[in-house]
Amino acid sequence: MIRAKKSLGQNFLIDKNILKKIVSIIEIKDKSILEIGPGTGNLTSYILKDCPKKFFVVEKDKKLAIFLKKKFEDKIIIINDDILNINEKKLYKDRFIVFGNLPYNISTEILAKWILNLDDKNFWFDTLILMFQKEVADRIISKFNSSKYGRLSILTNWKLNVDKICDIKSSSFFPKPKVDSSLLIFKPKKNFHQFKNPKNLEKITRVFFNQRRKKLKTPFNVLFKDNIELQNSLNIDLNLRPHNLSQEIYYKLTEEYEKL
Repeated sequence: MIRAKKSLGQNFLIDKNILKKIVSIIEIKDKSILEIGPGTGNLTSYILKDCPKKFFVVEKDKKLAIFLKKKFEDKIIIINDDILNINEKKLYKDRFIVFGNLPYNISTEILAKWILNLDDKNFWFDTLILMFQKEVADRIISKFNSSKYGRLSILTNWKLNVDKICDIKSSSFFPKPKVDSSLLIFKPKKNFHQFKNPKNLEKITRVFFNQRRKKLKTPFNVLFKDNIELQNSLNIDLNLRPHNLSQEIYYKLTEEYEKL
């Protein structure tokens, strides 16, 4: 009997209506598929019904990897490893459609890894269809002037277009988690700001949102030494709070920081 491991953040999706909804979002037939955290293979079974061209799954749990091998045999290619250790660009020649019920404890780390490694000349995926804890999803899709807007929404929207498909009740999973989830769809942008080092965007947002309730004046001066010209050129009111600045302003601030 397969038991979910709390240490790996395992909650298996069992709601057939939600499973059907997920595979109906996008054309799967003859496409290359990558599924993250297939668990007991509930979604895997539905994906296979739509006849993908190539189907990779990444499952960290060794017992589950063995279970999946017995269940699906050679219909899927199983990678028994942590997704954070994998170079997705080297898995296959085609761009993937990625499905993932991401472990709550590392979901933002996985997303950040993919964003930072994504460049406009070598997209390794065409679409991401991912499930997050609802609170995390709300942060990802939040817009400026919202209390949930912050580093995660700025980083995500830098390279990706993102939309929410639906919310999913905790009762759709086993074991039942304490929180609801949300299903999001991501598509790479064709054009986005190019930085010398993507980690500079992380630094800029970290400094500004470290004390998100404080006015912009302090973090701005820490980074830009009271640069009045920059303040005026970007039309920044330093009496506002970090969540009041648009994503575009943070991208421009990163570009200016890299000129220092």
